[in-house]
Amino acid sequence: MEKPAAAEHPIHDMMVRRWSPRAFAPRPLPRDQILTLLEAARWAASSFNQQPWHFLVATREDEERFAALLDCLVPGNQVWARNASLLIVTVTKRTFDHNDKPNSCCVHDIGLAACQLVLQATEMGLATHQMAGIEPDRIRERYGVPEGYDPVTAIAVGHAGDPDSLPDDLREMELEARARRPFADWVFADGWGNPAGY
Repeated sequence: MEKPAAAEHPIHDMMVRRWSPRAFAPRPLPRDQILTLLEAARWAASSFNQQPWHFLVATREDEERFAALLDCLVPGNQVWARNASLLIVTVTKRTFDHNDKPNSCCVHDIGLAACQLVLQATEMGLATHQMAGIEPDRIRERYGVPEGYDPVTAIAVGHAGDPDSLPDDLREMELEARARRPFADWVFADGWGNPAGY
């Protein structure tokens, strides 16, 4: 299923096609495709080139690892993410390596890495869905995440599936039209809340 953005101005086709479905077809993802996705994330920009991102990954073919990572999502996300081909939990390092000072950009930078992975997946014809609904304490304990590192999000990657495979409430969301706030709501000039006129 495709759900292109109703962009009002010209943007790259990858961004038009990228969206976050919950319906996945439970099929494997070839290793070379996974490596391409990780390579895209690896080359994201970051403050001081810190590259503060770390990924915990599990493929559906490795049932034990997949079940363990799936269990680190909140129950509402487990309902649909269980059909993904690849699950990723993103973890960021809070401090810089070169001076051990707080990296106020670490969450921003992990977002850039995730964005590049998601756009690469879109270019490859794959579906992705990023989610905040994770169990950070469970992730810390299960994977031995060290002090100074924070689980941030999860990403489901795979092949788009049939919306009819979802429960009624999720199917409704899957079929809703996509929408975004107008520029006047968030692009300001001269003062907060003063639209820049774009």
